[in-house]
Amino acid sequence: MRIDWSKLIPKPRSAFLLVQCNECGHKQVVFDNAKIEVSCQICGATLAKPRSGKAEILGKVVDRYG
Repeated sequence: MRIDWSKLIPKPRSAFLLVQCNECGHKQVVFDNAKIEVSCQICGATLAKPRSGKAEILGKVVDRYG
């Protein structure tokens, strides 16, 4: 009998996202359940706003980790 580990081990619903700023094009890693407003490190534009669950991502999502 073979055990299917993917059904036994739960996968997280959250992930880290590589987000590109709409203003300057800088890429930055953001947690998709961010509880505070995340700003671009270069120009200060808002990349993510907290919501009741998942954060509202305002930049372009380039990649997803996790």
